[in-house]
Amino acid sequence: MPLPFVDAPAPAAPSPVSLYEDPDRWRRPYRPGPLRVGGTALVLLLAAYVLCSALIIACAGAFLLAGMWGGVAVVLLVLAVRLVRTGIWVGPAGLRQIRLLSTRTLAWAEVGAVRVVEQPVRWLGLPRRVPGRALVVEPFPVLVTDHGADFLERPLAFAEAASALQERVAGLGGR
Repeated sequence: MPLPFVDAPAPAAPSPVSLYEDPDRWRRPYRPGPLRVGGTALVLLLAAYVLCSALIIACAGAFLLAGMWGGVAVVLLVLAVRLVRTGIWVGPAGLRQIRLLSTRTLAWAEVGAVRVVEQPVRWLGLPRRVPGRALVVEPFPVLVTDHGADFLERPLAFAEAASALQERVAGLGGR
């Protein structure tokens, strides 16, 4: 039996998402890393377990306790969404840094020079510092590092994200 897909040429690699496709949307200039996605998946798994527990507790008749565990599950779901959205976003209004518990937006007129510096950086956001590279914009201390959840063991992805952000700032109003 002939299998035409075996001899077919490989499809071309998808082009990276352009930051200029839809200027009215906030976009991340890089894809979330496997550690960030995996951590979010684990939090979602825990939320599903807690929701199932709340359902079992509700079936047993303890509605107040079931409501409490349902609330814990909702907090875990919000945490998972926030965790996957953490990072740097660019949009028509400027540059946005989303952290787990805070968000900071900087207008394009306020954005200074964007550069990559070699310095000790936090490993996965923990207090331990290791030698690495950090993407720095003048008003922000450190935006992202090559040892964060998005770029750990992915130096090429860090370089692409840094160059995309530098291009965006140079093209749209940064100094």
